[in-house]
Amino acid sequence: MTFRIARSALLAATMAMAPVLVTTMAPAPASAQAFSALRQAIAEAAAQDEALVAFYRDRDFEPVWTVTEAAERRNALMRALEQAHVHGLPTDRYDMDGLRAAFEAATNPYLRGQADVLASRVFLQYAQDVHGGFLDPSSIIPDIFQDLPHRDPYGLMSEFLDSNPHQFMATLPPQSPGYTRLLRTKLELEALAAEGGYGPTVQAGTLRPGDTGVAVVQLRNRLMRMGYLDRSATAEYDAALQAAVVAFQTNNGITADGIANSATIAAVNRSIEDHWNEVVLSMERHRWLNDGQVHDRLIYVNLTDFHTRVIDNGEVTFVTRSVIGARDRQTPEFSDEMEHMVINPSWYVPRSIAMRSYIPNILAGGSTYMQLMSNGRPVNRANIDMSRYTVSNFPFDLRQPPGPRNALGTVKFMFPNRHAIYLHDSPEQHLMNYEVRAFSSGCIRLDDPHDFAYHLLARQTDDPVGLFQGILNTGEETYLDLDVHIPVHLTYLTAWVESDGHIQFRNDVYGRNARLSAAIQSLGVAMPEPAS
Repeated sequence: MTFRIARSALLAATMAMAPVLVTTMAPAPASAQAFSALRQAIAEAAAQDEALVAFYRDRDFEPVWTVTEAAERRNALMRALEQAHVHGLPTDRYDMDGLRAAFEAATNPYLRGQADVLASRVFLQYAQDVHGGFLDPSSIIPDIFQDLPHRDPYGLMSEFLDSNPHQFMATLPPQSPGYTRLLRTKLELEALAAEGGYGPTVQAGTLRPGDTGVAVVQLRNRLMRMGYLDRSATAEYDAALQAAVVAFQTNNGITADGIANSATIAAVNRSIEDHWNEVVLSMERHRWLNDGQVHDRLIYVNLTDFHTRVIDNGEVTFVTRSVIGARDRQTPEFSDEMEHMVINPSWYVPRSIAMRSYIPNILAGGSTYMQLMSNGRPVNRANIDMSRYTVSNFPFDLRQPPGPRNALGTVKFMFPNRHAIYLHDSPEQHLMNYEVRAFSSGCIRLDDPHDFAYHLLARQTDDPVGLFQGILNTGEETYLDLDVHIPVHLTYLTAWVESDGHIQFRNDVYGRNARLSAAIQSLGVAMPEPAS
């Protein structure tokens, strides 16, 4: 969806990001005795914060905010705080009014010291929030294991003092095109909300080409407000409306058949506040991945979208459908580095799956194609008295050798991690035909694993197909290293903006965004009320 907003409204939203000059009272120069008292006040105010104590101690407890020459530093901080809402941050936690009052009241050494340390604390809080996120996601959702990119407070303070303060503040948020596009969309949604939002919801179960009536008009009007249709007044479900429905379905992960079925109507009827919330949560998730490095190649698995993508220099160069963990065996969110692939892999069955799906049958004397393993070596099943064991004390591991029935298919892609999650082929390719593909035990199954392998290997060989197929045809389990490790992100974006400006929305398949949304709302993050 590309929003069409009145130029004046969008200009107003854009102007909200313009520089704001904030004047704060700068204390008059102090005598030597007063300056000594100021240092003592700073030391006392920072005493409970080891990082700030170390920073101020190395500067001989000199003030960094409450001196005349720090005017631009103060202005840069106050401007950033005034614009914190643009990034969807919880502005109440920065207490900008309290900080401004502290600056203005800093008329003696004690109050100057208090104000100086308060400004440092507020700066660090804002800098960490806008750079690496303001939520602690793993405390809200146990299946999120992102190592948040929080920067060293001492280093942040030092870098800020050595930099142009306004330029430094501008570099703190993620600099990725994806984040910038989300931020722009957030402002557009706010401007559209101020103009009345999407309008009345569609009061129908299903609408088809050729239908007429009030519900068709409601559908047409909402799609016009969302930017899918030019303005028109017809009450017929015509070819133009059908094309708009197809585009909307494509951008919402719904089978694009041009029929406004119940899933399509439900998606069309989502409120602008819901969309705003999804965009803000996606911005927060981008901050969790903001490691400050430039990667020429990344692999993204977006769980809500059931797709795996390769991103080269900011552009999608490969995409394939994927199967993710079932709702009762959810794929976690985390980041790691892909190191190698295994062609003709064995499957070493995770204990939880073995206990649930295989060991009971083995104990009952059923047939199995699994090898019993002990200390990494095969065990002859005929020599084992199974009556001695139960599911809970079964002492053997299970291995499925390479072959056409192997659960991992012909290749797996490894980024060793404590969750035992990886990308792999699958003999159950029919599952790729479903719209919602949450079927696995947690790992990611790929629709086009061979093409994915060729794409990755093309950077290290002139004949990626020949290299891969030559190994595959041996039938032997073979490890093939990647010359350069590739960052992998298993993430959960229910909203993102393509490079062509079309915003994509997906369903909250695991219900994670519902919990995160409650968390950010408890911190006061909400869509601005339209101006009266």
